[in-house]
Amino acid sequence: MSVAFRRESDEEHLEPKFELPVPPGPNLVTERGLALIEARVAEYEALDAATDDQKRTMRYWRRRLASAQLAPPPPAGEVGFGSRVAFTLNGKKREVRIVGEDEADPAAGLIGLQAPLAQALIGAGAGEILPFAGKEDAIEIVAIGQ
Repeated sequence: MSVAFRRESDEEHLEPKFELPVPPGPNLVTERGLALIEARVAEYEALDAATDDQKRTMRYWRRRLASAQLAPPPPAGEVGFGSRVAFTLNGKKREVRIVGEDEADPAAGLIGLQAPLAQALIGAGAGEILPFAGKEDAIEIVAIGQ
């Protein structure tokens, strides 16, 4: 029979599945972030018959756990990794906490270390006025906590 008339399996046309990408740079975590990663690993290890997708996800979380580095607290009075920061952005009051990439949840006020806003805040102290998004006096730091 001609190859043109044979039925190919659906599997032949599936895209290959690659490993989940791990964000570049060190895997800094807060204590909460470390606990979240440990919980994810435990959740996937508890599966009796994991699918290929679940196995791939489990490998991702195991790599993140193996590379996790508990970050030291930032210097007193200075915004750093793990800081909770109250500030005004273009006159609007906001509060965020700077966390690791796996813990980030912007809707809950948890921003990843690599986020542009986090990068703008790091190293600042209370009362400082900072540039952001092309505006020289966009951010004013109101308070810094842990």
